[in-house]
Amino acid sequence: MRSLTSLLPLRMKNKVDVLLEQVSLLNELRDPRVLAALAPSGVRGLVLRQGKQGTPTKMPASHAAHFDWTYPADNPQMRALYTKAKKLQWNSDDVLPWKTSVDPFDPEHYLLPDSFFCLEDLRGVTLTRRERQKVGHDLTSWLLSQFLHGEQGALFAAAQVTEAVQWFDGKLYGATQVMDEARHVEVFHRYLDTKANKLYQINDNLFVIIDALMTDSRWDMKFLGMQIMVEGLALGAFGSIYKTTREPLLKELLRYVIHDEARHVHYGVLALKQHFALLSERDRREREDWAFEVALLMRNRLVAYEVYEEHFEGLIPRSEWRRFAMEMPGMRAFRQVMFSRLVPNLRAIGLITPRIIARYEAVGLAGYMNGLSAERLDGEGLIAALDQAA
Repeated sequence: MRSLTSLLPLRMKNKVDVLLEQVSLLNELRDPRVLAALAPSGVRGLVLRQGKQGTPTKMPASHAAHFDWTYPADNPQMRALYTKAKKLQWNSDDVLPWKTSVDPFDPEHYLLPDSFFCLEDLRGVTLTRRERQKVGHDLTSWLLSQFLHGEQGALFAAAQVTEAVQWFDGKLYGATQVMDEARHVEVFHRYLDTKANKLYQINDNLFVIIDALMTDSRWDMKFLGMQIMVEGLALGAFGSIYKTTREPLLKELLRYVIHDEARHVHYGVLALKQHFALLSERDRREREDWAFEVALLMRNRLVAYEVYEEHFEGLIPRSEWRRFAMEMPGMRAFRQVMFSRLVPNLRAIGLITPRIIARYEAVGLAGYMNGLSAERLDGEGLIAALDQAA
């Protein structure tokens, strides 16, 4: 099929490539319940591209709010996280140096270095140094924009889970996470608006994940998708940029956000390890398959087609951009750090068993199985390790 497309005009070739990529992803959905759960969101995000319409998106939410009128102290570990979160709240106006002048083309204080992207490896176009700097800046803005959109999803998901979660101590902690996510939306938007001066629309794959989480009525699926998948991958992504950037405001912003995110993922592991141990084998296997499918969506999210459409559509095939985006050094390192945070947490909550490992091996994610889970990591330790690595 792909050999036949080489005979088509570039614009038609790109349309066929989109279709083939979506079909390839659907072929990975082996569990019919996972397909049923993700397909409506896939249509809204990948086919209708509702995140690209320029209007607010309405996502119907349906879940049961869990009230407990006895106010029990029912989870000491979650209560400890709540106490820690109260002490570590921060105000970006007070702690971040917003007066810092940010020049995305300053070689001494770069957002991300040229070696992160290696745009000279993009076949079919020749870019001047200034053009490479411009595309590199746009790719960085694209990454930060996806962080912002993910944080908005986390804000709403955290609010839903706080209503639905069955531990009262978990509700108290969840309220602090809602505040954390609001603060993250604030700081990423402020940075993009006043420093990077560019905001990209939400990536279609990220839209599918957020749509699926917001519309699922099961609190543990919202937890799995946001606390473990999105937040876990974000924690790795933030760490990768924190270690690499030389822009002082962005670095300090990420330092504060990483501290918060480490608590969020820890909360998810605590809750789901207990909950999944009580599920039927059929329900646990559905969640195991669902997590794998979302991992693929998150991996595919890193292709940055939005930047391709802005700069290179009509000049090079979409498939060439995908090859380049998957192979650029910074993105390879990005994926490695991200999945080194995600996969150990899936293992810790019981969603990586012998039946699923072969599928992780087939897509190159099995190498992250032996990393540390969120229960053994905190913000202080993560930052110390990143500073040492940098």
